[in-house]
Amino acid sequence: MNSTPKTDDLEKLSLIVHSADVSKIHYALVMAAGAAAMGKPVTLFFTMGASKVLAKADPLAWHNMPAEGYANGLQMDNSFKQRGVADFETLFQACIELKVCFMVCEMGLIAVEIEKSNLRDDANIEITGVVTFLHDASKDGSIIFI
Repeated sequence: MNSTPKTDDLEKLSLIVHSADVSKIHYALVMAAGAAAMGKPVTLFFTMGASKVLAKADPLAWHNMPAEGYANGLQMDNSFKQRGVADFETLFQACIELKVCFMVCEMGLIAVEIEKSNLRDDANIEITGVVTFLHDASKDGSIIFI
């Protein structure tokens, strides 16, 4: 029995990334990269505190964000690197290369005071709202809130 699903059998994965906890955002990137590597279409929809990881003015702002079990995102990232676990930026770049769709909630940007012009240039980030995200999600796909 072949346990590898065929690409045409896969459903879309849509992740709502809401938490400002870097450990949760990191795992959203893990899930997105894994699903995209399997050929599954994936959308990451960032909102509220999670939107801060998309800012380009201080691309390492997430270093000072909280991370469960660690002093901050930087300590978590350094610990992961020492153990051979993919760090935040490696996962983010993998998602870009694997054509993960990046969306950021316009309301969330306003709430955390990030200007549209201050988003990272290395990812094609679409500024949208909830309706656009829900329209993008597959009716038979999975929506996960992180």
